[in-house]
Amino acid sequence: MTTTLYIRFQWTTRSPKGHFPGIFVLANGLARRGKLTDEQYRFWRAGNDWYDAHYTNPSHIDPTIYDRDLHPGAVAWFKAHAVHLIERVDGYMELLAAHDVACERIESTNPGKIIYEDDEQVVVVPWEKESPEAARP
Repeated sequence: MTTTLYIRFQWTTRSPKGHFPGIFVLANGLARRGKLTDEQYRFWRAGNDWYDAHYTNPSHIDPTIYDRDLHPGAVAWFKAHAVHLIERVDGYMELLAAHDVACERIESTNPGKIIYEDDEQVVVVPWEKESPEAARP
């Protein structure tokens, strides 16, 4: 039996809302606040445009997917075989590092309750620390 491996790139610090924001949220925040250099902005804009063209945005399929009341803590994870998407993340990691935003790559075979899935990703509500599911491998 093969187990799917999921990969996520996120901030190493928990946000005030209690979750670990992903790299796209973090990079978008820097751009929105005008923190990027011209070169960084061009990279960010081109990168986001590429992902928009090659990657399904779950909130376009289900506008409630990231609703905090319906799906508290919902986050997206790449499926490990989505290499064409994952290999482009390095530039975002470099962009964030240039602004002292520490991020990490994490892997899991069971990151949470899947509430959305397509060929390249899942969106999950993370398991509660106390739940039996949290102990799953």
